[in-house]
Amino acid sequence: MLKNIQNLKLYTSYIEKIEQVITELEVATKKNKKFEHFYKDFELQKVCYLPFNTFLLKPVQRLLHYRVILERLVKHYPQNHPDFKDCKAALAEISELSGDVKENMQRIENFQKLTELRRDLVGIDNLVAPGREFLREGCLHKLSRKGYQQRMFFLFTDTLMYSSKGITPTNQFKVHGQIPLKGIKVEDEQNRQMTNCFTITGSNKPVVIAASTPEEKQRWMSDINTGIMISERGDKPVQVGSIDPDNVFDESEEEHSSPRGSLDRIAHHRANTTVHVCWHRNTSVSMADHQRAVENQLSGYLLRKFKNSNGWQKLWVVFTNFCLFFYKSYQDDYPLASLPLLGYTVEQPAESDDIKKDYVFKLQFKTHVYFFRAESEYTYGRWIEVLGSATFSSKV
Repeated sequence: MLKNIQNLKLYTSYIEKIEQVITELEVATKKNKKFEHFYKDFELQKVCYLPFNTFLLKPVQRLLHYRVILERLVKHYPQNHPDFKDCKAALAEISELSGDVKENMQRIENFQKLTELRRDLVGIDNLVAPGREFLREGCLHKLSRKGYQQRMFFLFTDTLMYSSKGITPTNQFKVHGQIPLKGIKVEDEQNRQMTNCFTITGSNKPVVIAASTPEEKQRWMSDINTGIMISERGDKPVQVGSIDPDNVFDESEEEHSSPRGSLDRIAHHRANTTVHVCWHRNTSVSMADHQRAVENQLSGYLLRKFKNSNGWQKLWVVFTNFCLFFYKSYQDDYPLASLPLLGYTVEQPAESDDIKKDYVFKLQFKTHVYFFRAESEYTYGRWIEVLGSATFSSKV
């Protein structure tokens, strides 16, 4: 790697152009129906197991992966190891290079996230607004005249949007309203029939929101307060889009209901997006989680066992974008199946699970249970470290 470090500097020119590429793709899909159909047809192919523009960031993200690998090697090698000096020199070079692109990467990741959300939301025209940054998305329950209604919330540095899932072929979310962050307050709410509630107060009527757990409540309150502080520092007007700014606190009368079914009902490349996973798992994910996940990707062979099966199946497993992808071999072009992990816990098997093998960890969400067996103590530790760094809980 040290000999080829100069070649890695080509990534800096790539990162300078990637934002323009994503923009041109968005413009082309709007202006050219033929290209739009081609784009969507490609995303429906098995090889495109994630939204296409997500793949565009992968080459630059490799810089961060190289840095993490070299950091581990430098810690692992003793100073008298023949590769220690070269590894340390390569780490210094790659750290400088990744540091140069990190700020640009954060801006581009934010832009990519906003453009991706634009495909999942209807009822908002100018989601990609100058200066707007994504903070958190997730499922909450909002108090309305009909009681607590499940809503998908999207928090940015200037506004908090809430939406519901409509019955459409594309499974998009309809935006009901926005709450501009400037001038509002977030207060803990203890005296409600629903647990884990907090209230947003501002120039209009209060909005009462319930989270699924105390931890989710604290995450949302903390990030909303962060957004409020950022909005107070700027004087930019809130981009309300297609929603009436005089009724930003009012719930739309139109209700959209959809079956609380499996993620399998959604096309595979959309089912793995965090928007749909958060909705079905009643959880949330932040931009900080996204950025941390970029540095915590892993692949390797694991043995998989279902809860009620006896045998173990050897699979090539890739963890990326909060999701496990399963292949027969590392040479396969597309995965056999996938498992979005937001909301899951990773833990050691219980005695009642009757697992008699070493290096086994358990993934569980409600009644969904999977066991995975690593090849060695080291690989077991790496999987636990990487999976535990995501937004689900680790109990190992």
